[in-house]
Amino acid sequence: MRTIRIAATALIVCTALAACAGQKAGDGTTTPTPTGASPVTELPTPDPTGSAPAPSPSDPVDPTAPTTRPTVRPSAPSKPPATGEITLTGRIESGVEPGCLLLDGYLLLGGPRDVLSAGASVTVTGRPDPTMMSTCQQGTPFVVASARRS
Repeated sequence: MRTIRIAATALIVCTALAACAGQKAGDGTTTPTPTGASPVTELPTPDPTGSAPAPSPSDPVDPTAPTTRPTVRPSAPSKPPATGEITLTGRIESGVEPGCLLLDGYLLLGGPRDVLSAGASVTVTGRPDPTMMSTCQQGTPFVVASARRS
């Protein structure tokens, strides 16, 4: 019974190695295997009747040719983001995530939590920071410098 296990293990290892044998190390490409076909070494001769040869259905792709990426220019923002301090006034709404507060399309970050609560009418001063990451998934991040109820 032990001999059968060893033979089966050896067979599995050999099969795995044979499957990997055609790959070059590092790039994951496989080396071509011979197919028995002979390479084409001469061009076809023109038809003696004078008719043009039929075009080939498609040109072969050279896998070693360098690839070119299409030039994509980033689009300019429709309006520049506000970076200076601004004042917002309105009623705070709850976001879809717990603890997220929204005012006029801005996600309120920081500030006094006793003043900033869902449903409160407030006046908030601060600056938007569209580059800031947040788990709230909505609103432009707005760093609150000061807040008061209105």
